Amino acid sequence: MNPFEMVIGIVLIVTIGSIVRAKYGVRRDRRGNEYFVGNAGNDAETKALQAEIRALKDRIQVLERIATDGNRAASLDEEIERLRDRSLP
Repeated sequence: MNPFEMVIGIVLIVTIGSIVRAKYGVRRDRRGNEYFVGNAGNDAETKALQAEIRALKDRIQVLERIATDGNRAASLDEEIERLRDRSLP
């Protein structure tokens, strides 16, 4: 293999690698770190997952508020116990 063929081979391999990375949405920042971009929210599945994450974040906020509010937590426990006592036959 002469040097010219070797250079052509290296350029071809690098080009094919770049095309494959672009197809799968892999990008590089200025420091050379690779990250995945994907389909930037075009998917119905992506939108559904984002909605689910939003709902879970809302639930976490409620749970954090209940856990950190000392007085409210005690009254909430009492209220739950009263509801349990009412539901028993």
